[in-house]
Amino acid sequence: MTDSTTPARGGASSFIPNLRVPFGWTMAGLAAGVMLGIAVQGTAGEAILPVADVVGALWLGALQMTIVPLVAALLVVGIVQAVAAARAGRLALTALASFAAILTLVTVFAAFAVPALLDAFPIPPGAVSALGGAGDTAAAGPVPAIGDFMKSLVPTNIIRASAETAMIGIIVFFSLFAIAITRLPEAHARHLTVLFEAITGAMLTVIGWVLWIAPLGVFALTLTLAGSSGAAVLGALGHYVLIVVAIGTAVLLFAYGLAIVAARQNVMRFARAVLPAQAMAISTQSSLASLPAMLIGCRALGVRETSSELVLPLAVALFRATGPAMNLAVAIYVARLTGVELTPAMLATGVAVALVTTVGSVSLPGAISFITAIGPIALAMGVPIAPLALLVAIEVLPDIMRTLGNVTMDVAVTAAVDRRAGDRAGPDGAAASQP
Repeated sequence: MTDSTTPARGGASSFIPNLRVPFGWTMAGLAAGVMLGIAVQGTAGEAILPVADVVGALWLGALQMTIVPLVAALLVVGIVQAVAAARAGRLALTALASFAAILTLVTVFAAFAVPALLDAFPIPPGAVSALGGAGDTAAAGPVPAIGDFMKSLVPTNIIRASAETAMIGIIVFFSLFAIAITRLPEAHARHLTVLFEAITGAMLTVIGWVLWIAPLGVFALTLTLAGSSGAAVLGALGHYVLIVVAIGTAVLLFAYGLAIVAARQNVMRFARAVLPAQAMAISTQSSLASLPAMLIGCRALGVRETSSELVLPLAVALFRATGPAMNLAVAIYVARLTGVELTPAMLATGVAVALVTTVGSVSLPGAISFITAIGPIALAMGVPIAPLALLVAIEVLPDIMRTLGNVTMDVAVTAAVDRRAGDRAGPDGAAASQP
């Protein structure tokens, strides 16, 4: 990634603003903060650390304030779109069912795999002190008992739930609200949907403003941490990237397995067909920009145009295979950093929230969606979200794997859905889908 800004990956929906994030300058701010923090450690220069702490806290608060309204708006719009897609016909229903099954499988896998990876390759002790103390670690609050958790599923006051960032109650309320919208007359449903699309656009614009000063915010946070922990912060960031990318790699490999087993493709044929889309994904970090190459790849695999022209755009809009798994991986990593002991019930909650919130995800650069995608998962699990503000600076690295895994899985699931539709149609349909 160069110092040039990266445009938003949206564009298919008019309510998504064209946001730009200064990734290069943000990485420069990270590097400058580390170097200056190490330089002032143990010297009179430590006097600047309290000032940096205030600046970093203000920037973090600006990021956090958008979580609830954006998650609520995205959830409503996403569910309305999913219901509309489900009404498009049997092929669309098959695709949506496949998306749901794959997302559930890889997210549950992440819930088991990330703790196992962290047990096998523990976070360096210096990393715990470096990142674990980023910001207010008490922000998430105590984890409720199982009885209290069950009671919180249905909020008695949605305003109070929003003020307390009670994410489970917020998700339940707005999910039901979105389903209710789909039952209204078309004119009324459209008006409400447009309202939430507008809220989404406004919140994303605010996030764009906040992330435009990310170089300053990340510099301040990193300076504070490096001033107290020294070079250990570098080891912390490197370890984090490796763990999260490992989960994305597992999803990528699963896509090849799906192509072999469900789509009955030869692995080398599939690898050759998907390679141009993967190259586009790496260079653009955009599933939407990779869509033409994915269509060409499906054609090379013998997928019928009736399938690829429906399933692939649907996948780009609603299906991000690496999203919930890698988002949950980040939340689990932060829990381990901050000393939060995750019980099976907390992990199950994280899986559920990761799956539900992915319905409302949008095609945007990872840095923009990072806090709002992972924040609800962490909050629902009782995990502090303050360390996310520093991890967002290096999201460009895991984001490459996110996009690579997404486009590969999009092609694989399209081929699998087409194969299933062909088998259901009989020998002629099967032959048409796999010449």
